[in-house]
Amino acid sequence: MSTSVDWSELQPELIESIGNKLKVHKDYVKFRAVCSNWRRSIPKTPKHLPYQLPWLMLPQSNNHNRQSHLRSFFSISDNKIHRLSLPEASNIRRRCGSSHGWLVILEETPAVFLINPLTRVKHHLPPLSSFPNVTKFNFYDVGREYTLKTSEGDVYTCNLKEMRDSFIKKVVFSSSPSDEDSDYFALAILNQTGDLAYCKKGDCLWKFIDDAQSYCEDVVYHKGCFYAVSKYGTIAVCDISGSLPIVSFIQTPPQVGGDMQYLVSLEDELLLVTRYLELGFDVDQHQLDIFYKTTEFRVCKLVLSGPMWEIVGKLDEWALFVGENASMAFRASDFQGCKGNRIYFTDDYSEW
Repeated sequence: MSTSVDWSELQPELIESIGNKLKVHKDYVKFRAVCSNWRRSIPKTPKHLPYQLPWLMLPQSNNHNRQSHLRSFFSISDNKIHRLSLPEASNIRRRCGSSHGWLVILEETPAVFLINPLTRVKHHLPPLSSFPNVTKFNFYDVGREYTLKTSEGDVYTCNLKEMRDSFIKKVVFSSSPSDEDSDYFALAILNQTGDLAYCKKGDCLWKFIDDAQSYCEDVVYHKGCFYAVSKYGTIAVCDISGSLPIVSFIQTPPQVGGDMQYLVSLEDELLLVTRYLELGFDVDQHQLDIFYKTTEFRVCKLVLSGPMWEIVGKLDEWALFVGENASMAFRASDFQGCKGNRIYFTDDYSEW
C-alpha cells in the first residue's frame, strides 16, 4: 500500500534543517523555489553558506548594441557563461576589485560604489575627493582636476579619468555588505603612493593607516584584522576596530625574487603566494609587442614562532583564487568543477 506525501507540508523546522545543510548558493535558491511554504521557512539571504566559488567577469564587447547593459560571467562550477543585466559595470566605468561577491565601481566623478551583480543592491563608499591626500576638488570648476599632496609635501593634479583608472588598486571588505545588520570595513590600496586607506560602513571620509604605507602588495582580512604584505614578504597587522588604527609588524626574512605577492586566508593559517613573470618581445610588421607570461607560483605558510615563511609543497584538497579580487581559498571537494592543489589566477599585472 503506497502512501502519498505532500512535501509542501513539511514542518518549517525540518525545512530549515535541510536548508542549513546546503553548501551551494544555487542549490539554496532552487530549494526556496519549490513552493511558498519552503520559501517562508528559510531566509532569502542565507548566512550559513561558506564562500562560494567566484565567477570570472569577462571583458565587455566594444560593439555598442541594445544589450550593452549585459555582462558575461563564467562559472567553473557548471562550465557555463551567465549573462546579467549590469549597466553599472559598463566600459565607461572601472572595476577596482571584488570582495564577498560585490564589485567596487569607479566612474569619472568622485563617486565610489559597490554593487552585488546578482541582487543589484548598491551601497556607496566615501567619494574619491574625501581621501586625506586630496586637498582640493570641485566638480564644477573648469578642468575639474583633483589637487593632491604627497607625504613629502609636493602638490600635483589628476584629471577625472586618471583618478578613475589609476588612483585605487584594490578594495577589500572585512565582511559581506549583504548582512544589513552588521557593520563592515572597506580597505583600499592606493596605486601611486602605496597608502592604505579605510572606512567603516556609513562613514563619509576615508582615513589613512599612517604606519603601513609600504605594505601595499595585497591585503586580506584574517582573524579580526587586516593583514597587509610588502614587496619583501613582511606583514603589517592593522586593527582598525577602535577610534585609531593599531598597527603591529611581523618581520619575516625578506622574500627575494617574485613579481607579485598575494595573501590568502586558509582557515587559521595565512598563506603568501608569490607569482613569477617573464617578459617577452615580439616584432610583427615593424611593430614591437611587449608581453609577459606567468612562469611559476610559490606558496608559503606563515609560522609565527619564527617568524618565518615556510614553503608549502602542495595544497592537497585546497584551491586558491588570486587576482584583483580579494584572494580566497576553497576546499575543492565542496564544489563541482573545482580541482584541488590548484591556483586559479587572473591577468592583473598592471605594469603592461
